[in-house]
Amino acid sequence: MQPHKVVSESEWLAARKSLLAREKAFTKARDELSRQRQELPWVKVEKAYEFNGPNGKETLADLFGGRGQLLVYHFMFGPGWEQGCPSCSFLADHFDCAVIHLAQRDVTFVVVSRAPYKEITAFQKRMGWRFKWVSSYGNDFNFDYHVSFTSEEKQQGKLDYNYEKLREFPSEEAPGLSVFSKDAAGAVFHTYSTYARGLDMLVGTYHFLDLVPKGRDEAALPFTMAWVRHHDRYDDKPVASHSCCE
Repeated sequence: MQPHKVVSESEWLAARKSLLAREKAFTKARDELSRQRQELPWVKVEKAYEFNGPNGKETLADLFGGRGQLLVYHFMFGPGWEQGCPSCSFLADHFDCAVIHLAQRDVTFVVVSRAPYKEITAFQKRMGWRFKWVSSYGNDFNFDYHVSFTSEEKQQGKLDYNYEKLREFPSEEAPGLSVFSKDAAGAVFHTYSTYARGLDMLVGTYHFLDLVPKGRDEAALPFTMAWVRHHDRYDDKPVASHSCCE
């Protein structure tokens, strides 16, 4: 970290007020972007998807759990993997404590992976998470929402991810978030999906880091999340539990 300029309290206050004006402008711009996101047109989900989870077989409509809105996090965990993606696990460490609050606003949160449910439950138990996590193994859900790639797509270099055509991707699985709405008649609609840096808003730890002098401190790393480990694999673990809900 480069040495910082040290100034008087009055000089610091002037600089802080200048930054505050830009922070307020950013907040207003973000609010407007959120408004535009909420006004996007919807697509009716016509395909029948069946997931395997703690309640047995469930459809996409079942995953709403009686609420009108559904958030689905696409967790990178493919069939036969020994464990889930460390970066997705980093995000997942923030999920449990949000679920109860989301429910108060007519939102159900569910995690979906392509790994068979038995493999998911073993890893979830190890990590101590309690959010609902279901398997899309055997259906097209991950492929239709562009977070899993077929071997043919990878061989041909024709991968559809984050609304772009990519020649390659480091895995057959990718992260993402998809949003769905259900009307009174039970029809389900896809309203939004985001990928890559669009998932940044889910990572509370990053927003804490953005407040400190070193920031995220990732510029010298081979990739942005190279420092991230599963929370039970760090050498230096804090005394507090990883789950704020325990």
